[in-house]
Amino acid sequence: MRVFTLIGPSHSGKTELAKALATLQEPEQKPQQATGVAELRAFPFMDEAWGVIDIAGGVENLATAGPALAASDAAVVCVPADPSAGVLAAPYLRMIEEAGIPAFLFINRMDQAAGRVADIVAALQTYCRHNIVLRQIPMRASGEVIGAVDLISERAWKYQEGQPSALVAFPDSIHARERQARGEMLEALADYDDDLLEQLIEDRKPVTKAVYDVATRVLQHNDLIPALLGSALHRNGILRLMKSLRHEAPAVEVAAQRLAADGQPLAVGCIGDLVKHLGKTVVVRALSQPVGAGAQVGGGNLGAMTQLRDQSTAAKTGTSAPAAGRTAGNGRNPSPSGSGPSGSGDLAPGDIAQVVKSDHLSLGYAYLENRAAQLPRWTQPRPSSYQRIITPMNDRDDVRLTAALERIAEIDTGMLVEQDEISGHALLHLQGPLHLRRILGLLNDSFGIEVGDKPVPPALRETITRPVTIHHRHRKQSGGAGQFADVVLSIAPAARGSGFHFTDEVKGGAVPKGYIPSVEAGTREALKAGANGHPVVDVQVTLKDGKHHSVDSSDYAFRTAGKSAVREALAEAGSVVLQPIMRVEIHVPSVFTGGLVPVVSGMQGQILGFAAHPEAAGWDVFETLLPVAAQEQLCSSLASATRGTAWFSSGFDHYEEARRMSPAAS
Repeated sequence: MRVFTLIGPSHSGKTELAKALATLQEPEQKPQQATGVAELRAFPFMDEAWGVIDIAGGVENLATAGPALAASDAAVVCVPADPSAGVLAAPYLRMIEEAGIPAFLFINRMDQAAGRVADIVAALQTYCRHNIVLRQIPMRASGEVIGAVDLISERAWKYQEGQPSALVAFPDSIHARERQARGEMLEALADYDDDLLEQLIEDRKPVTKAVYDVATRVLQHNDLIPALLGSALHRNGILRLMKSLRHEAPAVEVAAQRLAADGQPLAVGCIGDLVKHLGKTVVVRALSQPVGAGAQVGGGNLGAMTQLRDQSTAAKTGTSAPAAGRTAGNGRNPSPSGSGPSGSGDLAPGDIAQVVKSDHLSLGYAYLENRAAQLPRWTQPRPSSYQRIITPMNDRDDVRLTAALERIAEIDTGMLVEQDEISGHALLHLQGPLHLRRILGLLNDSFGIEVGDKPVPPALRETITRPVTIHHRHRKQSGGAGQFADVVLSIAPAARGSGFHFTDEVKGGAVPKGYIPSVEAGTREALKAGANGHPVVDVQVTLKDGKHHSVDSSDYAFRTAGKSAVREALAEAGSVVLQPIMRVEIHVPSVFTGGLVPVVSGMQGQILGFAAHPEAAGWDVFETLLPVAAQEQLCSSLASATRGTAWFSSGFDHYEEARRMSPAAS
């Protein structure tokens, strides 16, 4: 089986395209779904088995695209036929370039084209280091697109509603435009083929088959990105795209080699899901050799497998389709492509199956026989900068919630689970609010756990504004051994970020050395909560003098004296609240960079500057210092200001005095 991943912006028609491709030769079949993020369709095309992984639109779902692309032979980026929407494709173009995976562009909904194709390609080219090369140009009549001309075969095809396009004669009006576009395409291809370059220099017309061969080699080497036209809803241009994939996409061996840095992988997980009453399921693709149920993969044995195949292939092999639920490994179920050992039930290299009862499988890894190797860096999700604390509605679900989140994290690489230091509740690091909604839905539907969520309160601190010296005597007599400790402490502000320092200047043994650590311990305890209830930082405490009693003094007494003295000093010294300031790095398409200045300034952010990204075309890296309390607002404001294309990472930089705290911060 050959597999490709379909990605692109929301509302670009990806699902329409996936359905159209999957039904070129057979009726539509029920896809394999992963809740809200992906669909996998198996279908036949020209006596070959194919699979398409359709990733849901929206940059919050890009975490799902990483493992799917790692398991694929090629990618198709579906974009709308509108130059103004070109920037929406920027995150997807950036991802396939980082992946180094062969890719096609499909400009969809050409029947609704809002501009010239050249302008659409130019808008996309802004965000792509690889040269985007048009392989077709549109034919128009009365201003509407009625077909396309293939620039390699030099044939004109007229669109037909719901049917394959019809071969027609070249309209006279298109000859000049076709020659120009074909010349530009050939020049782009000639940069990677000396023979073709020689023919162009000598003004000789290249043979069509030779041009196709060059186009195939260029695609497989990931040198160029070809662009095709059509309308998935009307089934226009679909056959041409599928034929291009069939002839030009590389074989599964290339995908296996991309993941072979730590050894030759046997399989890789494509998508994962949690199914009620069934548990965790992972769709795996065999890569370098056949694998079957019970085989040793990733240090554990594979559980039951349901091979994903098209109905026609199942009929030819005399086996049931996926809906029948027959599993591999039973000696009666050959591979869906017919390439595996007859009757072995193994997945041949390239084949895919849904695996259950394999707890050791998770997304984000390629699997060798005895171990799992983490997928390349480009497959890893963006930093999870949207944070929420979640708590179960019923206390009895507390333990169940922890176990459920661990299971979800195994099939959702975009989620990170930690424990909040203050409340002890689960702290989720997510891709955004839609991601949160999906996680809450999974908890409810698959585990029956209802939870509430709330923002993470900022970790506020406080410090003092002036030095104070306090003399405190702790004395207690209640029959029996008494308590006595006398200390003179000086507390003073220290440099911002210096933390806490304790020294002693006691002379003559006024406070025995054995009791000084107790005074320090009491000091530290008192600094856990200042006048405003927050930990006190950036102070210097000095034990200057004191007294002790040979009978009644003790570690406990001096600890109590130190704590009480510091509390008195804090009340007298006056305190200010400090808020954490984060260093935020925003990755943003350059067209939106200027618009971020008022957004960040309105959040009390300090702009450090911005510069072009060194590797991603059309992207800037915008750096700012921002109060941590504004991070959640940044998530929503950034989505609005950049049409959902930008993302950010952040890390603690320093504390500074809070000026105007938001309600959430207080």
